Amino acid sequence: MAAAFKTSGSFCSTQQHQWLQSTRDQILHGSSHSNVKQCKSKKIKKPFPLCVKATSSKVELDFNDPSWKQKFQEDWEKRFNLPSITDIYDLKPRPTTFSLKKNRTPTGDGNVDMWNGYVNNDDRALLKVIKYSSPTSAGAECIDPDCSWVEQWVHRAGPRKEIYYEPEEVKAAIVTCGGLCPGLNDVIRQIVFTLETYGVKNIVGIPFGYRGFFEKGLKEIPLSRHLVENINLNGGSFLGVSRGGAKTSEIVDSIQCRKRKLKVSVVAVPKTIDNDILLMDKTFGFDTAVEEAQRAINSAYIEARSAYHGIGLVKLMGRSSGFIAMHASLSSGQVDVCLIPEVPFTLDGEFGVLRHLEHLLKTKGFCVVCVAEAAGQDLLQRSGATDASGNVIFSDIGVHMQQKIKMHFKDIGVPADVKYIDPTYMVRACRANASDAILCTVLGQNAVHGAFAGFSGITSCICNTHYVYLPITEVVKAPKRVNPNSRMWHRCLTSTGQPDFH
Repeated sequence: MAAAFKTSGSFCSTQQHQWLQSTRDQILHGSSHSNVKQCKSKKIKKPFPLCVKATSSKVELDFNDPSWKQKFQEDWEKRFNLPSITDIYDLKPRPTTFSLKKNRTPTGDGNVDMWNGYVNNDDRALLKVIKYSSPTSAGAECIDPDCSWVEQWVHRAGPRKEIYYEPEEVKAAIVTCGGLCPGLNDVIRQIVFTLETYGVKNIVGIPFGYRGFFEKGLKEIPLSRHLVENINLNGGSFLGVSRGGAKTSEIVDSIQCRKRKLKVSVVAVPKTIDNDILLMDKTFGFDTAVEEAQRAINSAYIEARSAYHGIGLVKLMGRSSGFIAMHASLSSGQVDVCLIPEVPFTLDGEFGVLRHLEHLLKTKGFCVVCVAEAAGQDLLQRSGATDASGNVIFSDIGVHMQQKIKMHFKDIGVPADVKYIDPTYMVRACRANASDAILCTVLGQNAVHGAFAGFSGITSCICNTHYVYLPITEVVKAPKRVNPNSRMWHRCLTSTGQPDFH
């Protein structure tokens, strides 16, 4: 058995989505290529009953039909049913080897005594808990025009009483993909700890992201509790990271599904400081990013307040969403203007940002502006370039605004001292704070529990304050974005006091 644990960047990356989809299809379904079909086992159920995708398009609902709620919930259960190796293989579970009882004396049959710390396979958590009375309620998310209450249940995460792998036969691989993010080492550490608690001895790290699966000269790194004991004290990734390189066939070859006919579980841990993955409360690294971004904002505030007509400008990360900019602005309490990609704005004109900056300098003598990297891209010339992961490379809104502000105040004959701060790499490279360290600990442990429970193609995450498993296919459909009608954005506007800029 091989268990692959993936801590990846924003799941909306096209190449990552394709790799996860294709790799799981090749490992679990078999592939159209003849050499991949060797993955099939004699124990496979015939004919293939598999819908391991655990997804379907949203059912077409007629809200005049009295049974529409039932149809919605049936479709929901299909989409959020967790894909499992038991969908393909006829496997019998065995009693788990995971136990936290102080006396770990094996029973006569070689199994660890049971305790009451297990999660039942039928345990569920509610995805949403607010009942909106009207679609016009702030932040309302409604299924039908009347905003009817419909329960949406997802699978609770945690250790099961029965597992589908023999720990002594397991080879577990951990790979960290994408850019750096606070908490990567915490996740690696907890995955190793939990694997060893199950009794796994063969644990390896894949160096430098997907590249480590096929790049010549890059070898697996044997991992143990002793080796990773203190890696959480540092930022970055103990294993290294890289973007792109998602060559599906070579990766599948590397984990040797074809050669050894192994059953494989692929479980993801959602990593992005942007917090832009659907359905989740937050992703690990986000809280630390906000805390570090707040430090940059405080520096901009001090610079602006200490200068005559000072303007502090801070650009924060946020490829598809403005969560970091919004939360950092809220937490600092020092931002006068917060600009995010979800809310259009103009720089020039009577209702533009520049005119408001004039007003701020006149009334308070200084100001602080916070802008997300993807904000205002419609005001800039698009480069059309992409990075190694297939993500569009944005034009630099921070530098553009710095130049526009300087030019504007020069043209109107008003002195302005602009201080521009871009803390991007400082934010990514730091050690996880306490909140993220706890989140990483739980997500890493639950990833291992999910793999031993036989699930594959899932992600460990937190929804509505509870730790759950979600099918990867459901969270990569689109990036999560700030809702301009949400209470959180309204709170940000209340804090900054900014007007509409369009």
